[in-house]
Amino acid sequence: MKTYTYPQSQTLFKRAAAVIPCGIPGHMSPAANVPVSDYPFFAAHADGAKFWDVDGNEFIDYMCAYGPMILGYNNPVVNKAALNQLEQSDCVMGASPRMVELAEFLVDLVPAADWAFFAKNGGDVTNYSVMIARAATGRKKITMIAGGYHGVAPWMQAPGHAGLIEEDYRNIIRLKWNDFAGFERAVAEHPGQIAGFIATPYHVPAFYDSELPEKGYWQKVEALCRKEGIVLIIDDIRHGFRLDMGGSNEYFGFKPDLICFCKALANGFTISALVGSDALKNDAARVFYTGSYWYQAMPMAAALACLSELKRIDGPKLMLDAGERLLNGLTESARSHGYDLKVSGLPSLPYLRITNDESLMLHQDWCGECTKRGAFFTSHHNWFLSTAHTDDDIAKTIEIADDAFAAIKAKYGDRYSTR
Repeated sequence: MKTYTYPQSQTLFKRAAAVIPCGIPGHMSPAANVPVSDYPFFAAHADGAKFWDVDGNEFIDYMCAYGPMILGYNNPVVNKAALNQLEQSDCVMGASPRMVELAEFLVDLVPAADWAFFAKNGGDVTNYSVMIARAATGRKKITMIAGGYHGVAPWMQAPGHAGLIEEDYRNIIRLKWNDFAGFERAVAEHPGQIAGFIATPYHVPAFYDSELPEKGYWQKVEALCRKEGIVLIIDDIRHGFRLDMGGSNEYFGFKPDLICFCKALANGFTISALVGSDALKNDAARVFYTGSYWYQAMPMAAALACLSELKRIDGPKLMLDAGERLLNGLTESARSHGYDLKVSGLPSLPYLRITNDESLMLHQDWCGECTKRGAFFTSHHNWFLSTAHTDDDIAKTIEIADDAFAAIKAKYGDRYSTR
């Protein structure tokens, strides 16, 4: 099977590095994917479940632009709604009626929502949610899960990151996932001081297996939060609308006070949302929080179209089912080559890891071999499925993966394989 090369990407990166810190900063940085030589750096165009890089290479995308693509790139329903709105107005001196319509739609769609607020990035609304929790309770401390990710504001980042000071995380209490007893201890050790508990619906740490909530975990967390007056915040930015249209908490059977949405909300158009309970509406209103582009009408029109389409086609079920077919094929292919491919999380946003080598180097090599054959995989982060991934895409992906397993078997011999 043909493998790709990336001369134009590498040329562009040299130009970028001369004028942009890191060349490509953040999660899209070449340093995020190892081996670096196996990955493209710049995309040229995209359609459906695929994108093409600047060298003309075609990829079936299992990162979905790190989650925002849910209905497929260049989706005609979403694009039409966005362009129709753009012809009328986008960023102007006055809020758009689309804002009201989108808020009404979310309140109807999400059982836990009595109101909605819109911003741009996921970190905008996770940060806002914590401010609301503090405003509502008059308390300082926030509990979160060690290894959890909620954005890049200083309080969200782990101690030791550049640019942080001790005061940034003095009031953050980090807990182990699924450790309800640890949460109970934190509450007892800081009586009347904890404003909020923030976590993803299930744990998705980088470089480690995803972990689902243990039976009854969320129900116990919810009950303790209610008892102690702690605001329960769900960061549904990755998971949202890939498990349940009513919010991932509906999938797991509990009710938070605040839910943060972003990524898949508008199929790639720039918008995030915080929805919440009526009890917190006045506190949300008291917190001053805004941005120059937060009232753009085009992304709101895109979000309305995206959510309506996902609801119409039962998007979560389509993605869960497609993910199941993909993962069954990949694990069987791995087994045929003597490798154990462990799957964790749920099929619409799974994490995969070849367990034969605990260092992850073998897994990194396999993901790289798949990518340079046309199935874009990352080794350190959960993947994403979309409703645009077809049976043909999945069959082609399994074929690519099988060839990549053969490639690493040829490279390492029987060093890791059980066959």
